[in-house]
Amino acid sequence: MKVAIIGANGNIGSRIANEALTRGHVVTGIARNPSSATLQNDNLTWVKGDALNTDELAELLKGHDAVISSFGINWAKPETYSLFTPVAESVVEATKKAGVKRLINVGGAGSLEVAPGVQLVDTPNFPAEWKAGADEQRKSLEVFRNENDLDWTFFSPAIIIEPGAKTGKYTIAEDNPVFDADGNSRITYDDYADALINELEEPKFIKQRFTVGY
Repeated sequence: MKVAIIGANGNIGSRIANEALTRGHVVTGIARNPSSATLQNDNLTWVKGDALNTDELAELLKGHDAVISSFGINWAKPETYSLFTPVAESVVEATKKAGVKRLINVGGAGSLEVAPGVQLVDTPNFPAEWKAGADEQRKSLEVFRNENDLDWTFFSPAIIIEPGAKTGKYTIAEDNPVFDADGNSRITYDDYADALINELEEPKFIKQRFTVGY
């Protein structure tokens, strides 16, 4: 497939791009500063793009089979937290304007339900330093849930996502976090990317959210 990846030079986006390239897909990496990207491949083209500039983004997305949005904020700058929803709205609109049907969004874990009607971000032990950002990020899920025209998927990681080996061995779930026998919910960037490209190639969660963990 020809795949456009927004935020392809970030921690998660670069792994997604690499996984897609490894499987033979052709990737357009869209980034605010593509000159800082280290990933290079004959099937990878870097372009400069602003996720909030809907018309510009739509032009960049035209001709692709699918769009993956791995937009990320600067967690050290609270003033960026509010970008999650407007970026989601812009990406959805740009994807439709570009005539692309398939959109996969890299979401957060804060909106996962740990009990009926109780989201992770609202639990007492949720880290205070991440709460404001996670609260803004979960709002973007509603942008997708209100979208009826696109074949969207919102992909939440495990509670902890971190560097580590790709194993290809993990558990898929829908709205509830995956916990191991010790009560931990973890996934590596590379296994997250593996699961995302699996969903790209063999869709199982159209107009749904899903998650992953060990």
